[in-house]
Order: sequence, then C-alpha cells, then structure tokens
Amino acid sequence: MEVIFVLIGVSLLLAGGFLWLFFKAMKSGQFDDQHTPAIRILFEQKVKNKTNKKTPNKSK
Repeated sequence: MEVIFVLIGVSLLLAGGFLWLFFKAMKSGQFDDQHTPAIRILFEQKVKNKTNKKTPNKSK
C-alpha cells in the first residue's frame, strides 16, 4: 500500500516538473511564431541529386 503513495508522489513531481518546463518555454517565447508554419508548405524545397560518377551506366 505504501508503494502506491510513493508512485503518486513521484507522478505529481514529474507532472509539476513538466508543467514548470512548459511555462518556462512559454515565457521564453518558444511558441510565438504563428505565421511561418502555415506558409511553409508553399515554399519549394530543393532536391539534391546524388549521382555517383564513378559507377558506369549498365543499362544497354
């Protein structure tokens, strides 16, 4: 029975720690950018072609 009290205490400490980290991130402005994620899909991404020039073309 004592184990359940320990587990409840540990879980409350973890939840409090995560809540503190969340508020710390909010205060530092980590979640302030609302515009960029909405328009990121509109920009084209450059695709790099990785061709190996040392291997010969075997399709004859």
